[in-house]
Amino acid sequence: MSPERSSAYRRVMKTLEDVGPSKLLDTEQQRIRYAADNLIFSGDLSTDVEAQDALADVEALCGALVESGRWEQVSAGRLAADVYECGPAMPAILQAA
Repeated sequence: MSPERSSAYRRVMKTLEDVGPSKLLDTEQQRIRYAADNLIFSGDLSTDVEAQDALADVEALCGALVESGRWEQVSAGRLAADVYECGPAMPAILQAA
């Protein structure tokens, strides 16, 4: 696990600690934590279907939070990016595509 992934995971957990109780339902906090946990332990996002599904769920959740007016786009985007960064880096060939 890289220092960057560890830092991203800490940022996600800090966000949940700081704003989770006031801005997220318990089930929403659990979904975010589940995704971060899956991604931090994933070795290859391209083959880890569970991590892919969890990431897609958080992206959908962040979109719903913005659409409902509960979160600002910037905050939701930052959270989604932090969750994504908990996962392994995509191979350079896939990043270029």
